[in-house]
Amino acid sequence: MKNSRRVKRMERSSRKLAATLSLTSLMDVFTILVLYLLVNQSSGTVLDPPKDVKLPDSIVETQPRETLLVSVSDEQVVVDGVLTATVQEILANQDDVIVPIRDRMAQKKESTLSKTEQAIDQSTEVTIMANKAVHFKVLKRVMTSCTAAGFTKISLAVNQK
Repeated sequence: MKNSRRVKRMERSSRKLAATLSLTSLMDVFTILVLYLLVNQSSGTVLDPPKDVKLPDSIVETQPRETLLVSVSDEQVVVDGVLTATVQEILANQDDVIVPIRDRMAQKKESTLSKTEQAIDQSTEVTIMANKAVHFKVLKRVMTSCTAAGFTKISLAVNQK
């Protein structure tokens, strides 16, 4: 049977080419996505404890803020990277306030350059990174010294599970 022109035309129109994918634009989208994820993956602040400080474990959800850091190990107390007191001195002293720690923290508080509202709030925050084997009496005296220096918002650093 002879095909008419109409049938031939309908056969030609039904034999369309398969759709192709433009890989260039797809690769551009994935490149932008990867760069975005790389830039924003470090949104949380990670506090690396010194080797002699073993932090307790916790299931805390909130991320730490950048504040003044006090590190308490079995032998020494370090305020913002400077050795300030030893645990033996703290235990030998009968006062609740440890003067060298209070003075060092007061010095750091006064060195805050900008006095905006946010800087004032952050200048009263301190994070204590204490070894889990440190006696509570030592930790209590360090916290009392922080409060005496004007740091009223005290956070304790822990390992997040």
